[in-house]
Amino acid sequence: MVVGFQLASHMRTTLVLDALRMALLRRGPGADLALVHHSDRGSQYTSIDYTQELTDHDVLASVGSVGDAYDNALAESFVDSFKTELIAP
Repeated sequence: MVVGFQLASHMRTTLVLDALRMALLRRGPGADLALVHHSDRGSQYTSIDYTQELTDHDVLASVGSVGDAYDNALAESFVDSFKTELIAP
């Protein structure tokens, strides 16, 4: 389930922080399941601000291994479908 997203013409830390904050707000307080955030090793996901936000909200960070495209294949497929169906003319 996609619980947070954000669109922009850049890949800065503020972009991914906005998506994370949306996910946290939509999840609401008192949720009974742990939240896991999986990403690649992009600088915006490994920044001090982003990792601090994850820690502050008890979100488990899961980061893919270097050179392993398989762990991110589902997310890449989803984003490609989204772009094809909703963004591309």
